[in-house]
Amino acid sequence: MSSMEKQPPVILLLLAVLQPLSGALAPLLGVGTPIGNATRDLGAPEQPLPVFFAIWSLIFLAYFVFSLFAVFRREPWMDRITPALIIAGMLNVIWMLSAQLIVSQPLDFALLFPIAAAAWFAAYRFDRTRGMGGSPAKLVADMATGLLSGWITVAIAISIPLTIRHFTTLGATDYPWQMLWATLVPAALAAWAFACFVSRSPWFFVSLAWGLVGILLNNLTVTGMTWLAIATGALTILILYLRLTRGALGARSQA
Repeated sequence: MSSMEKQPPVILLLLAVLQPLSGALAPLLGVGTPIGNATRDLGAPEQPLPVFFAIWSLIFLAYFVFSLFAVFRREPWMDRITPALIIAGMLNVIWMLSAQLIVSQPLDFALLFPIAAAAWFAAYRFDRTRGMGGSPAKLVADMATGLLSGWITVAIAISIPLTIRHFTTLGATDYPWQMLWATLVPAALAAWAFACFVSRSPWFFVSLAWGLVGILLNNLTVTGMTWLAIATGALTILILYLRLTRGALGARSQA
């Protein structure tokens, strides 16, 4: 492997280390505001319980393990997704620094979209390698691209009400049904688009369902809005049922 060919995997590995460190800047070093402080104890019906954000640990782990494969056991197919994962990782670092140091809801919301675009493109590129043999590296790549794509989708969906409130005088519990549907409908549409046009990865739906279950439990245990929890649960079941029974076309739809 030439020095030029080695650069992208090494950058990927560097970003795999930088992402969790960037996210821990405030809690570890006391610099800025910890990510999630703005929504912690907010009581908003569209937010998952704080513990559900721990899925970032699994996403970072999958990203890190794939970067090790790319550096030490590189295969040609990895070149298809490495650039997109590098872009997603760089943007993720920028987003986490912004969320801690600038703390601007509109800016943080806007930064999520290019991360999602890069993650979805990585998932799309990987989906085109399915049917070319399996390996542990491919399982990890599927996890990294699918989980990241799904959770960034959740992050965008739950940020919609936060951004609406930023530009209005609405409180955390004002118009709870409208704010919940402002979250659930985009999430459901994104799930449909991902399955139909991007990837067949089941990990996207694992990540998405994890976030929706977090919203359900938040409404059962924190807000006390039981009917909102029931609506969230019903939509989660519907999304998973359709994925399991209808399948997904993913990148094949573009063939």
